[in-house]
Amino acid sequence: MANVVSMKQLLEAGVHFGHQTRRWNPKMA
Repeated sequence: MANVVSMKQLLEAGVHFGHQTRRWNPKMA
């Protein structure tokens, strides 16, 4: 359960996926 790692991965994924990341986690938008 490494939320910190997940956050970094989500941030990196956000650069690649872009808006799709918001669809995965609307709360993070």
